[in-house]
Amino acid sequence: MTQSDAAPPQDLQDDLQDEEGQVGAQRGASEEGRSEATFGDAGDQAQRVGTVSNGPAGRPVYPFTAIVGQEEMVRALLLTAVDGAIGGVLALGDRGVGKSTAVRALAALLPPIEAVAGCPYNSAEMAPERARSCPHCTERPPERLETRPTPVVDLPLGATEDRVAGALDVEAALTQGVKRFEPGLLARAHRGYLYIDEVNLLEDHLVDLLLDAAASGENVVEREGLSIRHPARFVLIGSGNPEEGELRPQLLDRFGLSVEALSPADVAERVEVVTRREAFDRDPEAFVADWASAEAALRERILAARARLAAMETPAVLIEDAATLCMALGSDGVRGELTLIRTARALAAFEGADRPTRAHLRRIAPGALRHRLRRDPLDEAGSTSRVERALAQCFGADPAAKGEDEAAAPAAETVSSRTVSSRTGGSGTGGSGTGGSGAGAP
Repeated sequence: MTQSDAAPPQDLQDDLQDEEGQVGAQRGASEEGRSEATFGDAGDQAQRVGTVSNGPAGRPVYPFTAIVGQEEMVRALLLTAVDGAIGGVLALGDRGVGKSTAVRALAALLPPIEAVAGCPYNSAEMAPERARSCPHCTERPPERLETRPTPVVDLPLGATEDRVAGALDVEAALTQGVKRFEPGLLARAHRGYLYIDEVNLLEDHLVDLLLDAAASGENVVEREGLSIRHPARFVLIGSGNPEEGELRPQLLDRFGLSVEALSPADVAERVEVVTRREAFDRDPEAFVADWASAEAALRERILAARARLAAMETPAVLIEDAATLCMALGSDGVRGELTLIRTARALAAFEGADRPTRAHLRRIAPGALRHRLRRDPLDEAGSTSRVERALAQCFGADPAAKGEDEAAAPAAETVSSRTVSSRTGGSGTGGSGTGGSGAGAP
């Protein structure tokens, strides 16, 4: 080892002395948080047996197919697995309805990805001319691809900017005298999911980072003598309780879909939630094994939908319908139309249809548009009601809903008053509460 290799240059030591103390503490937190976001052989094995690397080590994860109710949230998450270009999911609603449970269950369900072996940025580019966008593959030419679980990375509310965007590797600088970039959570989430619980409480400086990365698909770091640019394309998932604070409009618009996660209002549904959760807590391995075939079937359905989506054409009339609906609601820009079309295509592919239709558009319109509406002080209706009203005005009554109402009418006459009270959230035993969960306890 030469003298220059044994000791770093004096000017670099001087630059780093002032930062060493504070960065040392930061790196301690970084190492602690790294176990929540890393992926590798251990994480790969964990995914295959139904556990995820960002949960407690070796602990099984509640199966996605065992989730009870919360149909809109479950469908939205599945559609982002079919087409990540939809733009992410924002789940707002009551506490204890299984929002976090659903996201962690999705992590174990997602099909694996192929990435360059040893690349911390999840790059899949083997050709040298295309691998230049990845800092790791630029320095070390790709040799082979390996299979990894789709990354699902938690972004804690208390994370630092360095931990999210990446920063100077102080250890390498002090021991080797080199300026090396240590990738952050945005790098680990590339080609996967970035999950933020209580997203409406996220610090503003972290929101700005996410906005920049979501808009460009890249993470740019210009600090501490480093100039790094790497791909950071991920599906953003956020959850929270709207009573605890509002989300910044700039970030709100970056979510493709917004879903409402409400407490179950049906006694039988709440009983089934508790029953399944109790069975899972009593014997997690056996419960996961019972649902393994359903998980595998759903995983194959996602893969088939991706293949079908690649060859699917979008009728021109459907694009016109999307534009008409957005104009009727006064939606700013054309992001609403793009989300409507992408989500309708993903739904059609997931259900095995040849092409998306107006029926698909109707079903996903509330989730794609409810968070893009301007507040109207003269209209007291909720955003979901406004979207449904615009659908009726633009395209007439929903034939499917009309058929369901006619079919339900005879049956409703035989329902007891107690059951009716429970399903409408009355004061009986089925009244809404805060302890219910649509996906087992989160």
